[in-house]
Amino acid sequence: MRREPGTGGGRSGMSGVGRRVRGDWAEGDSSMWPARRDETLLAPEWGPPGRARRVMRVVGPIMGVVWAVFLLQPWQSAWASPPGWERTVSLLAVAGLAVSFAWVVLTHAGPHGTRMETRRAALFLSGQCVLVALACLAADQDGLVGLVFVCVSAVFLLRDPRALLLAIVASVAVVVVPRLVAGWDTIDDLVVSVFLATFAVFGFTQLVLRNRQLQLARDEVAVLAVERERERIARDMHDILGHSLTVISVKAELASRMFEVDADRARAEILEVQALARSALADVRGMVTATRAVTLAGELAGARQAFDSAAIEADVPGTIEEVPDRLRELFAWAIREGTTNVLRHSAASHVRVTMTPDTLTIDDDGAGPDGDTPGNGLHGLTERARQVGARVEMSRGPLGGYRLLVTTAPDGAR
Repeated sequence: MRREPGTGGGRSGMSGVGRRVRGDWAEGDSSMWPARRDETLLAPEWGPPGRARRVMRVVGPIMGVVWAVFLLQPWQSAWASPPGWERTVSLLAVAGLAVSFAWVVLTHAGPHGTRMETRRAALFLSGQCVLVALACLAADQDGLVGLVFVCVSAVFLLRDPRALLLAIVASVAVVVVPRLVAGWDTIDDLVVSVFLATFAVFGFTQLVLRNRQLQLARDEVAVLAVERERERIARDMHDILGHSLTVISVKAELASRMFEVDADRARAEILEVQALARSALADVRGMVTATRAVTLAGELAGARQAFDSAAIEADVPGTIEEVPDRLRELFAWAIREGTTNVLRHSAASHVRVTMTPDTLTIDDDGAGPDGDTPGNGLHGLTERARQVGARVEMSRGPLGGYRLLVTTAPDGAR
């Protein structure tokens, strides 16, 4: 975000404070973002480079502290007063107020500043008010200019609307005190500076805090997006390679057994292993480039071929027309996962795949559920089902083995 010029001036020095806050906030926000373009989709293009950020860490506070020069007005008034202990005390009080204001700006202003505990802040602000009173010993009504800096300090230290109450009290003091002290001139125009400085700095401070919160929320969204993408890639990698490597393993084992019995059959199986390996490589490349599409018809054909190679009797549907388009990809992934589990874990001799417009069921006569925690493939399938309003159930089936059920039908409707 581009730093904009301040809106105030005069005794309050509000414009400088405003520029310092906005400048430091812009610098702080920019430093939140990763340096690499591919680390977040939300990184703004307006962030200054690293060297500029380091410069702003120094220039930003200085731009706020420099407005303490407006305390030269009470300093000059005290300096022009007759020599004496009042003059010395007033000069020291003005210098102490300038130092205290500079400390507040350097330590508590900006997006990384911290809110001071209420009791400590009250003591600190009370001390500043005492310094303003001491400055008035020789500077007279001009010493009340220090109330502007007390109010701004309250905004930085408290960081809540209570700081505005101090501005009201200070304004009353600016109007009433000169009328009660003999020989003082009224300075009612200082009320404008008090309110302008306090409310403007309070507004800028709230803007800084809100943008800081927004920045943190954006960072969290970016992190969650990266994590979600990692989970998706891991899920797709497992689903794609797990199935392909399982089928390759089955066919390679079959080829090794047929080598001495039927060399032509073994050679044919080896050629299919090569084709499957190339297909798996193409699938991985497609996944990386987000061009791979899983089809229900293709997975049914692949499952039938994989079961035949493993000498498993399979009842597989020959048509997919009754399955709605929105469920076809989910059913395709379910068939891939179910086929992989049957080949890898079940030791089954018979598999039955049934499909309806809202349900896919894969039953086998193998070992059945063993009570183990579902693996990554089933977790990924469950996540895919959730995205289309379906659910996944695993249980013992009517064939005595494992049943994988994917459905959008309500419980008890099947």
